[in-house]
Amino acid sequence: MAAEAMAPAKPAVRYRDEFAWWDRIKKPLFYGVLIGWSIIAVTPFYLTVVFSLKPLTHLYEAPFFWPTPFTLENYLKVVTEFRHLFPRWMLNSALVAGLLAVVRTLFCAMGGYAFARLRFPGRDLLFWAMLITMMIPGQVTLIPNFLIVRQMKLLDSLLALIVPGIAGAFGVFMMTQFYKNLPRELEEAAMIDGAGWFTIFFRIVLPISRPALLTLALFTFQGEWNAFMWPLIVLNSPEKFTLPLGLSWFKGEYYTVYSVVLAGSMFNSVPILLLFFLFQGYFTRGIAITGLREG
Repeated sequence: MAAEAMAPAKPAVRYRDEFAWWDRIKKPLFYGVLIGWSIIAVTPFYLTVVFSLKPLTHLYEAPFFWPTPFTLENYLKVVTEFRHLFPRWMLNSALVAGLLAVVRTLFCAMGGYAFARLRFPGRDLLFWAMLITMMIPGQVTLIPNFLIVRQMKLLDSLLALIVPGIAGAFGVFMMTQFYKNLPRELEEAAMIDGAGWFTIFFRIVLPISRPALLTLALFTFQGEWNAFMWPLIVLNSPEKFTLPLGLSWFKGEYYTVYSVVLAGSMFNSVPILLLFFLFQGYFTRGIAITGLREG
């Protein structure tokens, strides 16, 4: 023990010296991963734009990353080949997506406020049952939904797209998370003044919920604008088709003219891209509301 006490102490290795190499590379590595992932995510969309601007006869010829020769023939073909139906498809998509964005947002806000603020028997059980429905794949409920819509005699009409989508579990959950964080003093002050629950909701809570409502409306519009499977099942008449369903007609039975299909997909993507660039803050805020706040 005495010899150990007399031995010179080893110089302590400082944490910063030991991991200095990691401190030097972690920031470039972080940005490298972000740049690489961004390239992987953007490449499919970029190739869609490139191939939609190439003529069919040169579709499989190099260069593959630049539209040479350049042509707008594919876009012209999309518009002219179904010139009587194409405006109708766009109008149907806008009508269904826009109406559901408004109605579903209102109903989900009402449901979310009830779960977050009201006290009634079975509230927690109903909320957990609603959450369980979010974990069930949509394909499982296709047949029951189809049977219900057929029983209501709504097949081959736009109401078959609107009525089943009036409310959604995701929207109710998102608004519940938002309303749980509102200060209760607002409601208590309104109750002292004699306001009821409906007055509090429509005149106080709803106006201050505009950021969350707009976020939910954007998510709803995006989902319904791109919907394909459900319209394919319940619609039969071409004049009732939505835009994604109508563009599927460019796929042949034995072959597909990919340049025209890609040009058609760009028509379907442009409105969503515009919405995203205009309201990208609301998209990220919606993810934060549903993912970061306590349940």
